[in-house]
Amino acid sequence: MNTPASIHGHPIHPMLVTVPIGLWLFSFVCDVVFTLGGGDLVWKTVALYCMAGGLIGALLAAVPGAIDLFSLRDRPAGRVGLVHMGLNLTVVAIYAVNLYLRLQSDQPSNGLVWLSAFALVLLVISGWLGGRMVYELGVGVSTADPATRKEAERPVRMASRGT
Repeated sequence: MNTPASIHGHPIHPMLVTVPIGLWLFSFVCDVVFTLGGGDLVWKTVALYCMAGGLIGALLAAVPGAIDLFSLRDRPAGRVGLVHMGLNLTVVAIYAVNLYLRLQSDQPSNGLVWLSAFALVLLVISGWLGGRMVYELGVGVSTADPATRKEAERPVRMASRGT
């Protein structure tokens, strides 16, 4: 079942979600290094910027994700998609609160680091549900035979030059 938010048959949402996931994971790593490593302010700053970048990336990834979700006609996939979306919105809200609290204080408290860890656990669960939608329920998977695609959708091939 193809999704409407795609480029040449490739779904956009899975392409974009790697950005916030990577930034939030690295933000947590920076928090751990800052907390355990003696408090070098560079780690605190990098964690803050990664958290903010992850929020921006998540909001950008949410647009094609919402387009795909609201185009689903399959009931099981739609239910899983709604839970996936709800978890993702919860994670975004947690990181927004976390970022706000960090901007209000000079040092990230251990509580804020644990808040990031909790958000990452929810993100793993949400990612598992997203994978379930693709690998078990076929969302975003093209069932068309590549040989029957229209000419405009075929990859451009370089012609070999004879000498």
